[in-house]
Amino acid sequence: MNINDIRIGYGYDVHRLDDGLPLWLGGVRIEHTRGCVAHSDGDVLLHAICDAILGAAAMRDIGHHFPDSDDRYKGIDSKILLRRTIETVAAKGYAVGNIDSTISMQRPKLKDYIPLMQQTIADTIGIDADRVSVKATTTERLGFEGDESGVSASAVVLLTR
Repeated sequence: MNINDIRIGYGYDVHRLDDGLPLWLGGVRIEHTRGCVAHSDGDVLLHAICDAILGAAAMRDIGHHFPDSDDRYKGIDSKILLRRTIETVAAKGYAVGNIDSTISMQRPKLKDYIPLMQQTIADTIGIDADRVSVKATTTERLGFEGDESGVSASAVVLLTR
């Protein structure tokens, strides 16, 4: 494999949390009293992964491809956005090698959801689950994640051609 056929991308997303909304992370519905305020379903993890994939291919960001000013994306399942992102980079000859990601929020504890998130992401992309890493952390009650007013996620993706 030629070194020019390997690309690394980084993605980051943040959403505010509010009472009574559904919480989606990694394509999985999480039991919680608060969910993300967003134009789509607000899945910060999938959004960060989309941004990392698009960034690795030098194809701008998720907002460029799926703008929140477009009603077609109102309430959309972010797994659909991830599938379309994969199709977009596949058209340029790229495939995902692996993903490493982190969700940052104070609660709920996510450890029991992580295997399902990994499998859901892998199934959506069409890769083996052992190529998808999902980690969760708190901020020790610091910042918007710590005071439970928001959630963030970051992801690094390796693309190969």
